[in-house]
Amino acid sequence: MSLPESAGVAKARQRAILLVLAASASFALAAAAVKALAGEIPLAQVILFRNLFALPFLLLLVPRAGGFAALRPRAPGMHALRTLFGMMGMVGAFASFTWLPLATATVLGFTMPLFLTALSVVVLRERVGWRRWSAVVVGFLGVLLVARPGAAEQALPLVPVLLALLGGLGWALAMITIRRLGEAGEPGVTIVLWFAIGSSLVAGLATIPVWVTPDGRQWLLLLGIGAISALAQLLMTEAYRRGETTLLAPFEYAGLIWTMSLGALFWGEWPGLVDLLGFAVLVGAGLFIWWRETRLGVRR
Repeated sequence: MSLPESAGVAKARQRAILLVLAASASFALAAAAVKALAGEIPLAQVILFRNLFALPFLLLLVPRAGGFAALRPRAPGMHALRTLFGMMGMVGAFASFTWLPLATATVLGFTMPLFLTALSVVVLRERVGWRRWSAVVVGFLGVLLVARPGAAEQALPLVPVLLALLGGLGWALAMITIRRLGEAGEPGVTIVLWFAIGSSLVAGLATIPVWVTPDGRQWLLLLGIGAISALAQLLMTEAYRRGETTLLAPFEYAGLIWTMSLGALFWGEWPGLVDLLGFAVLVGAGLFIWWRETRLGVRR
């Protein structure tokens, strides 16, 4: 590789890293907007408007993918599963943002790589060595440090913690279905848009019996959740077009820094030493799994 080419690659990687950091900050802002609704709007309704308001922005991806012909699904059944699991992840995440400290909800969402590693054995028939299994066990010990069950007044409420873990499991299952869709030749834009459409339909039906008419502030927050989430997806998509997954994946953990900052600024949520230790254990386990899978990929 010549020197100008090397400099060009380095600049592309730097831009990709900045895009991931911006995407992580955008996701954190959307999470803060969910928390700001304070449970005043039913969860199904929040999910409905998150997807409806995101759709116009996501449609910007269509021309790059080759037009609307690229949106014809090759595997409708897998898209249905992806919608089911994605909604499971969204319900868990949004519920935990509402009822837990923002950073705590975020870090419990980082259980996704732990679930993904365990599920890859059962669903994908992959071999997982003792190192990654150890990281999974250590990661869930980090969950115990964060949740502190049985610690009287210091324990987090059980139901929101379980919902956060359910969200992590949902995202892991969604990642597996996305991988299957990719193997079937489904473009990324098709996967993203059909999820937005499918989850809007399901959430719309669930919203009918629980509808609450939002006031002006709530409409602005709902619009912000949809628009900012769409921006985050566009930024993340562009980042992974410019840089390698092995380079960018660790920078997604910057979301924890953003949510810690927003939680402290707007809700006075300051994690204690045990919280920070649990955060470090969970993030460390996820990073170790990423590092180990990267090494195994290079060897293969």
